[in-house]
Order: sequence, then structure tokens, then C-alpha cells
Amino acid sequence: MRTLVIDTATQALSVALLVDGAPTGHFHEIVGRGHAEALIPAIAALPDGGRAEAIAVDLGPGSFTGVRIGIAAARALALAWALPLKGYGALSLIAAKAAHGHTGGPIAVTITGGHGELFWQCFESDGLTPITQRASTPIATLAAMLDHPVLYGTGAEALVTARGHGAAVNLYPNAADYPLIADIPSLPPSPIYCRDADAQPMQPPLRASSAP
Repeated sequence: MRTLVIDTATQALSVALLVDGAPTGHFHEIVGRGHAEALIPAIAALPDGGRAEAIAVDLGPGSFTGVRIGIAAARALALAWALPLKGYGALSLIAAKAAHGHTGGPIAVTITGGHGELFWQCFESDGLTPITQRASTPIATLAAMLDHPVLYGTGAEALVTARGHGAAVNLYPNAADYPLIADIPSLPPSPIYCRDADAQPMQPPLRASSAP
């Protein structure tokens, strides 16, 4: 089974071509912005131009723009190549990776959000079983809620700093790690935002009332 994995939900641009669960081609780089320009060339540079039998894409939460870019590309390729499209969550992928070096107790994963908030979720020690819902919470509030000695993800350092104790392990979702969650039921390929979008629809201008 050949699977193309696309992950642009965070500052990382990550793509991988997996054959029976093993990466035969992989690109992972912290690009910050610029996912739109770099994504298709990164896929094209994979073996066979990334051609696969299925596509998996990170649905978020994370960067609103990054999430949309990844899903749009995955949908377009799935349509063009007539392939099934699977979705997965960024927090789940990080948790599954974190479990390999985690020793005992639940796993808390955080991803940098916007407006001083963090996306977060807690999992059992296996990194596969969620024990809370995904949420977006102000850092100060979350610092009083999570007392896990080790925090994982791109928001871990900010949260450890805010609460003044613990260890932070800075992990980004990595497309090559997808086999860790491949057996979890896939999600519909729609964005997971966890909070309202930053941009709001413009209100139509008010018309001056005419004199009677």
C-alpha cells in the first residue's frame, strides 16, 4: 500500500511517501510561512512524484492557513488521481510520537495557537487514546489546568514558562510518523479549527438614511 501523507498544519512543511508503512521518500522542514509555494514542489520531489494509492492529510488544529493549504492540495490530488482521502489530527500524531519516549502517566500535547491561546489535548500513556476533547485555551488559564511534569508539542515551551515548572519537548507533526496512527479510524477531510477564524466577514457599509 502506497500512501502520500501531507502535513502543513504547523510551521513545519512535512510530506512523506509510505510503502507498506515505511517511508520511501520524506521531506520535513520548519518553513514558518510559505507552505503554499513549497508544498507541491516537495510532493513532486518524492519518488514517482508522490503517486500513491491513498492520501492522508493533517486536518489541524494549527495554523488556519496551513490547515487549509494542506487539505486543498490533498483534495485536489485525491480527485485528480481518483484516490481515497483520509484525515488525521495534529495533536494525535504528536501524542503517538511522544509515547515512544514517555515514561508513565497521561500525555499532554499542546500546539501554538493564536491570540495567546494554545490548542491542546490529553491522551493515555499509549499516545493513541484521547482522554480529553481538543480545545483552544489561553496560556495563563491552561497553565493552571495542566500539571503534567512533561509537556509535548510546539506550545510546550510557552506553557512550561507560564506555569514555572516542568519540562517541554518541542515536537512538530511529522508526515513520516503517520504509521503510528494509521490504525486509528480516519477523520472526514474537513478542517479542525477548535476556535473561530481570526478573519471575520466584512459587514456591508451602512447606507445613509434619506430624509423624508
